[in-house]
Amino acid sequence: MRIGIVVDSACDLPADFLRQHAVTVLPISIHLGAETLVDAREPEAWQRFFAEGFGTRGHAAETEPYSVEQIRDLFLGRLVLDYDCVFCLTITATRSLIHANASQASFAILKDYRPIRQAAQVAGPFLLRVIDTENLFAAQGVTAVEAVRLRASGQNPGQMRERLELIARNTYGYVVPRDLYYLRSRAQKRGDRSVGWFSVALGSALDIKPLLQGWRGETKPVGKARGFEPAAQMLFEYADRRVRAGLLTPTLCVSYGGDLAELAALPGYAALRDTCAEQGVELYESPMSVTGMINVGTGAVTLGFAAEEHAFAD
Repeated sequence: MRIGIVVDSACDLPADFLRQHAVTVLPISIHLGAETLVDAREPEAWQRFFAEGFGTRGHAAETEPYSVEQIRDLFLGRLVLDYDCVFCLTITATRSLIHANASQASFAILKDYRPIRQAAQVAGPFLLRVIDTENLFAAQGVTAVEAVRLRASGQNPGQMRERLELIARNTYGYVVPRDLYYLRSRAQKRGDRSVGWFSVALGSALDIKPLLQGWRGETKPVGKARGFEPAAQMLFEYADRRVRAGLLTPTLCVSYGGDLAELAALPGYAALRDTCAEQGVELYESPMSVTGMINVGTGAVTLGFAAEEHAFAD
């Protein structure tokens, strides 16, 4: 059976990995005044983001995911012919309409695909599974990497769905933002009141950086440090301990809202790299998507892995 994998452009994985494994990307459009930038995880959009100063103005941007109609047309125009089953892995449904749009589009896709496959002389039924990764950015990549691994191992769609839903439910995502004022402005734009003015003003005055955790669709602060580099080091040292304790998949994903050379130079990162190699865990490093940088600001770090349920401990 030919199995396809679809992610949205907020999923932080290396472009080479996505191309090598024929992972389809659902673009997200970013509107800033009269300007529009389409984020499809292509280098051109990333370069334009920095060259035209989207990062300094991004808190006022509107993001627009693929609509129900666009998702339906993508599947009926190509994917129902290229594959017999597709897994569509989306950013958490609590933060985006992508999961809702894909789920709604699936009804039309499954209703209308038969004559299209028959006309192209493609035999057999077509299956579509929409899965909420329940997380954001680098953490979305964990489920996608597992989908690629399961497909390569010859798992059937039923086995894959069960495993991917388990991994999504047990994936932990983390963000260390660099600019709290930007984060608050962006949260206000989205109607998210979780970032209060007082905490932002206090944190900025003292250079306190929070460590935010995403898990099962919810986001909350779990730690803090004075300064961005100490906060990043706290995250990397915590991830190092989790890797040594054992993960549910041999995968750790990291993304950075800037040049990856800056990520490599952060304290604690080299040691985390070494631990992953020692423990047989594949480390996927990726520039953060334009969508991610619009939402949490440039220079932020995100990280994700799947593990047994546990509480964060710095």
